[in-house]
Amino acid sequence: MKSTAVASAAALSGLLVLSACGAKPDASPAAEQAQHAEQVETALKQIDTVGLLAHITALSSDEFEGRLPGTAGEDKTVDYLSRQFKALGLQPGNPDGSYVQKVPLVGITGSPTLTLAVDGKPPMALEFRRDFVGATSRFEPEVAVDGSELVFVGYVIQAPEYGWDDYKGLDVRGKTLVMLINDPPIADATDPGKLDEAMFKGRAMTYYGRWTYKYEIASELGAAGAIIVHETEAAAYPWAVVESSWSGEQFNLANPDGNKSRVPLQAWITLDKANELFKAAGQDFTELKRKALERDFKPVPLPAQASFKIVNQVREVQSRNVVARIPGSDPALAAETVVYTGHWDHLGKDSSLSGDTIYNGAVDNATGTAALLEVAQAFQALPVKPKRSILFLAVTAEEQGLLGSKYYAENPLYPLEKTVAAINIDAMNVWGRTRELQVIGAGQNSLEDDLAMVLARHGRVTVADEHPEKGSYFRSDQFNFAKQGVPALYADDGSDVIGKPGYGEKKRAAYTANDYHKPSDEIHSDWDLSGTVADTQALFEVGEKVANDEVWPTWKEGSEFRARREAMLEKLKQ
Repeated sequence: MKSTAVASAAALSGLLVLSACGAKPDASPAAEQAQHAEQVETALKQIDTVGLLAHITALSSDEFEGRLPGTAGEDKTVDYLSRQFKALGLQPGNPDGSYVQKVPLVGITGSPTLTLAVDGKPPMALEFRRDFVGATSRFEPEVAVDGSELVFVGYVIQAPEYGWDDYKGLDVRGKTLVMLINDPPIADATDPGKLDEAMFKGRAMTYYGRWTYKYEIASELGAAGAIIVHETEAAAYPWAVVESSWSGEQFNLANPDGNKSRVPLQAWITLDKANELFKAAGQDFTELKRKALERDFKPVPLPAQASFKIVNQVREVQSRNVVARIPGSDPALAAETVVYTGHWDHLGKDSSLSGDTIYNGAVDNATGTAALLEVAQAFQALPVKPKRSILFLAVTAEEQGLLGSKYYAENPLYPLEKTVAAINIDAMNVWGRTRELQVIGAGQNSLEDDLAMVLARHGRVTVADEHPEKGSYFRSDQFNFAKQGVPALYADDGSDVIGKPGYGEKKRAAYTANDYHKPSDEIHSDWDLSGTVADTQALFEVGEKVANDEVWPTWKEGSEFRARREAMLEKLKQ
């Protein structure tokens, strides 16, 4: 924490309070607006590169051991964030008087083996990490299946609204399903060069395309195993990301049933191994993938069996979300809340690696956590706090499947029916100021209009998600608020770095290929945090606007989350 900045913010706050107190009671609306704008501009100056870099440096240091939940790295991170919020003068966010919300997790470290046997041919033994990754969500010391029949089930989707069913009534209980990642890319009949917007939102990924959905539907149907074929373009990340994300300890929320309803095996295999399997089984993977694009596709049983065993070390972990709060200044609106989220966790350490063994997670998500602290500092610098309350929620276990935000959304400290908006901060731009900000999941709610208005004042614009096929709206913490009906904004960095044509897209692509979910995600000498400052300031301004607006943000027509919100508000009226 930049203590001098905190001190200056406190001093400035005091001066502005005196100024505000000295204002004439009959000040005109225009004068009040001018004074408010001046105070916001002053608060914005609290967000700067010095503070951001100090927080990023601390959180991504080796001392924090990669910030894995349930480790000494978590203890250091939670302590650091709690101290920063307290130093800023924010109130504890938990009504029990603490800065934490306990999140009960179960950690599973599995040692998996997987063998695929094609009838009449020698078994294919797959090497863990090189050829496959596998895990189980079941809280059991050992999970094993012998000779489970393999079935190719295409995109493994049941979507009645699209008239789509990849199962066609097949009983898959006890079988191991081999499946494709993402949604089926259905060509537009009138223009084969484009995707049909009426089917799975065209280029944009629906939730059916996420790996989480595919394991969920396999569980519902009673499968013994679910194996996703990895393809870099469709998954939106290389095999190395799958390997690093799935080879260490895996966390789940501590469900009372021990996750016995979940499919025993959740696995990925490389495209090379998938091609080898299908060829040995007398099938052409590419041809079956093409057939899976047809509405009348039927599952294809393979003359092969899967045998697997996962020996697990299971432990209970009391993880924590870190929460701090600024109460609203309007007695009539203080019970309403604007939430800022950002995940503090990363992947920890991997002693099996040679060289650097710590996943420092500098961009992902020390930058977002630092921005969360800077936004809090800016709000605290306002002499008159927003009418609605602001909650700062640094969540755990995002890398494990958005678990910390899921737990909060299901166990909110403040009622979701009075939570007017959620603003998520994840993996900030570190390559310079950009002309634009991407709205991930564009077209969902009115918060993107607020963002556009804020950016316009600074000569910037919003653009729609540049890669909607990645399904990024389902991959960060605002999604759990959206599922509950709370309008949620996720703005990702732009690529048009001012004065450097093509530079931003190049740097983002290089980060995904070389640093994302790797030990090399560290602070680099070519970073330019001017863009981080500008984007963080924009997110502060959006939240400040929403916290003072007369009307709540709303879901737009056609959003799949709108009905949930309407039902919530109707219940509130009763």
